[in-house]
Amino acid sequence: MKKIAIVTGASSGIGKRLAAGMPQQFSLDELWLVARREDRLLALGKELSLPVRTFALDLTKKESIAALKAALEEEKPCVKALVNASGYGIFERFDRTTEEDVAGMTDLNCRALACMMHTVLPYCERGSIIVNIASVAAFQPVPFGAEYAATKAYVLALSRAVNREMKPRGIRVLAVCPYWTKTEFFDRANPQGLITHFDCMYDPAFIAKKALRAMKKKKDYVVPGFVAKATHALTKLLPHSFVMKVFLAQQKLKNK
Repeated sequence: MKKIAIVTGASSGIGKRLAAGMPQQFSLDELWLVARREDRLLALGKELSLPVRTFALDLTKKESIAALKAALEEEKPCVKALVNASGYGIFERFDRTTEEDVAGMTDLNCRALACMMHTVLPYCERGSIIVNIASVAAFQPVPFGAEYAATKAYVLALSRAVNREMKPRGIRVLAVCPYWTKTEFFDRANPQGLITHFDCMYDPAFIAKKALRAMKKKKDYVVPGFVAKATHALTKLLPHSFVMKVFLAQQKLKNK
């Protein structure tokens, strides 16, 4: 039986780095790469040491999930790993966010991720793992990033609960919760420069390295980096009303 790994959002950022790390992490026959930009997937495929199958798909569209499901039904592989790295956010006051983005963030960050998990699980075996990219924002409400943070809270909660459910099958689900990370995410999320205060900006290669390491352990979520861990700890200790007040003050968003 063919052994594969599937990585969504593989054209850039954390997804690309995790895709590059899959051949060292698992004994695979093929790597399936999913993103909208096929040219980037093909370029990444040329850099890797194993056969690659590319899927140029927009996962906000139901037919994209159907296409992946059909490919799995045809191949009937063993999926050693699924990495859900597709996602986006918008930093804006909620009532000024476009209807398209209000729907889009939920569709991609939540619905598509859950559907990918549900589609792939029948092809997983003992020792397989699902890695979902969440965010430190999952641990707190974030004004002017309200829906994005809410979608990542969904990702974290879903990941941890399904991880517990899958214990009898020997399948793990890991949520990765990065802090600010230097990726193309901000080109779409913050084009107006609404968010201005970045006390720390991690490299996506660092996040991927920590995620790959966490995949070998038994945790159901990981928060990579000291600043990220400290922020997470504070959101557990302090009232969220105070955390939101501090965030607004840092970003000078009180009167926006």
